[in-house]
Amino acid sequence: MECPIVVHVGQKLNNMAAIGQKWVPLYQVDAFTDQPFRGNPAAVCLLGDEQQELTDDHLQKIAAEMNQSETAFICKLSPQDDFTTSAVFRLRWFTPVSEVLLCGHATLASAAALFYVIKNPSSQLTFQTLSGDLFARREGDFISLDLPENKSQPQDGEKYKDLIKATIGSFPVQEVCFCSSVGGDLLIRIPDSTTREQFEKLTPDVQGMMAAHPEEIRGVLVTLKGSLGNGCVDAEGVQYDFVSRFFDPWSGVPEDPVTGSAHTVLGSYWATELGKTEFYARQCSQRGGVLRVRLRGDGRVDVKGQAVVVTTGKIRI
Repeated sequence: MECPIVVHVGQKLNNMAAIGQKWVPLYQVDAFTDQPFRGNPAAVCLLGDEQQELTDDHLQKIAAEMNQSETAFICKLSPQDDFTTSAVFRLRWFTPVSEVLLCGHATLASAAALFYVIKNPSSQLTFQTLSGDLFARREGDFISLDLPENKSQPQDGEKYKDLIKATIGSFPVQEVCFCSSVGGDLLIRIPDSTTREQFEKLTPDVQGMMAAHPEEIRGVLVTLKGSLGNGCVDAEGVQYDFVSRFFDPWSGVPEDPVTGSAHTVLGSYWATELGKTEFYARQCSQRGGVLRVRLRGDGRVDVKGQAVVVTTGKIRI
């Protein structure tokens, strides 16, 4: 009987490195969930001295190769920094087709990689980004992101009627708002009488969305007020304050599973509508995810969630 051949992956990678190939740490993390294969997956790549050799085009190719809604690149600020002990890093996010200004779930994933895999002992991490300094704090089994609040303004739906139609079809519209500060999010609120089942069955016309794309729009948020009556409750019967879905086919992401940055817009919007500042929210994609959102009143929003590391390895650069 023939014996099976066993390949030691670590040894193979070391042999490759020995002949001049460069490899860097890479992780896949499911964000805004406590279970693998749910929430929003993000790839997280750690770059030390290698960042000096990588152009933006190279980073974009890595993100396209990973083919996740976002790939995060955590970079040291100086050669003396260390992923294990430092508390301040540079952070960039790329979809498969472009760099983005803000990504909540990939920030959560980045903090989880440093906290849970690298075993960084810091109670808080600071990420220097295109959206300013962002902070990730440990809070028990959760990670809380300190993000900028992004306010939306009411809009005349007629201006975006083709895009709205392509996104929600025959669903009636209760309100339309636009937020420019997060890169351009169109917020569509549908009537409170809509059930969660109906909301989750909503199927956009992606080609229609592509054809109707205004340049100022990053993505389209569809949101619904939660209630016991419309079935927006968790497995224990606890009511969600609001639920949402996020569509961004122009960035190669027809539907984002869970969008942390969108909740900086949603938190601001629902604070006005509900007269409260703390929210229990769910994003109703197929994978789904749960978020705790707190509007602080100082221009910042705390977006809290859990994360699960599902893959550890290396990528050749």
